[in-house]
Amino acid sequence: MMKVTMTVNGKSMSGDAEGRTLLSTFLREELGLTGTHIGCDTSQCGACTVHVNGKQVKSCTMFAAEADGAEVATIEGQANADGSLNVIQQAFQDHHGLQCGFCTPGMVMAAASLLEQNPKPTEADIRHHLEGNICRCTGYHNIVKAILAASGQEVPAVAAE
Repeated sequence: MMKVTMTVNGKSMSGDAEGRTLLSTFLREELGLTGTHIGCDTSQCGACTVHVNGKQVKSCTMFAAEADGAEVATIEGQANADGSLNVIQQAFQDHHGLQCGFCTPGMVMAAASLLEQNPKPTEADIRHHLEGNICRCTGYHNIVKAILAASGQEVPAVAAE
């Protein structure tokens, strides 16, 4: 076991991890941050998406020890300071960008990363960026609308509605 320390959502946090402990497992089981979902453990679904040192990462592809000393952002840190939903989360709610909600934390984190890189993405940009995140319920149309809305753009009818 080793002590792993990181700044998570602006707070220094630490816990014990074996060398083989995945970051997703460490966040959930050692730090109690259960918003990061584990869907596949094979980097296929994106439910475990977090940001490590400002980069979008599927946390099941990284060992906790690799994040030692890093800045990590999880879904728990996305709300506004007063606890209200941030613009992306609110847009997901307003545009019905979730159904069962299992993929939502990863989708919100992916959307945050996209909007950081590209504040006014096109529908094609959004769909391309989300290729690594799987949603089995929504058909993605309302997720795309939510991200367009969060970017402050018009929300047109999205193809295949």
